[in-house]
Amino acid sequence: MLTGKERSYLRGKANEMNPLFQIGKDGISENLVKQVEDALEARELIKLRTLNNSMYNSQEAAYELAEQTNSDVVQIIGNVFVLYRKNEEKNSYQLN
Repeated sequence: MLTGKERSYLRGKANEMNPLFQIGKDGISENLVKQVEDALEARELIKLRTLNNSMYNSQEAAYELAEQTNSDVVQIIGNVFVLYRKNEEKNSYQLN
């Protein structure tokens, strides 16, 4: 669970990022979950976008993916959301 300060710091870092994945009409598939897992392992912080033709809104998609990937939802704005999962071996973000 992230504190308010940690969440704020990560929001600032994510502000410069472009979305890595888009969730469209296929929704959240096993393949998407696997790709998000790999991206979180490599980057720790990723930005995703839900498309208008998706069966999920961004809040539903964010919390479902966070649950399936054991990550934290950092921010949800419009159709874009940010996920974070700490990598114990290669920690890119200095929280606390």
